[in-house]
Amino acid sequence: MSDNVLQSLNLTENALARIANVMNANKELGTKFRVYVTGGGCSGFQYGFKFDSEIAFDDDVIDFDKFSVLLDSMSYPYLYGSTLDFIEDLSGSKFVIKNPNAKTTCGCGESFTI
Repeated sequence: MSDNVLQSLNLTENALARIANVMNANKELGTKFRVYVTGGGCSGFQYGFKFDSEIAFDDDVIDFDKFSVLLDSMSYPYLYGSTLDFIEDLSGSKFVIKNPNAKTTCGCGESFTI
């Protein structure tokens, strides 16, 4: 994927590798990874990630080489143009979203406001 192409959600090489590795190690997870936004968290909205076996009628499907990322229609406008990354540091390993739509984020980086 070209870095200069804006799509609903971009993935870093680290995120691509982590999702593919987890799916390869756990074939029962299938080939779909859902990224979503829910109400809550310390800043109003929070990010969620899960492996999913079903594509909903209103999902945006982003195909990569070995898997697809799913965004539901409610989460899509909050995530449009964001980048999903996977980081490993002293505090652990986790997926993080770099969201140009977020006005503020919490200290842990897991919730945001628009």
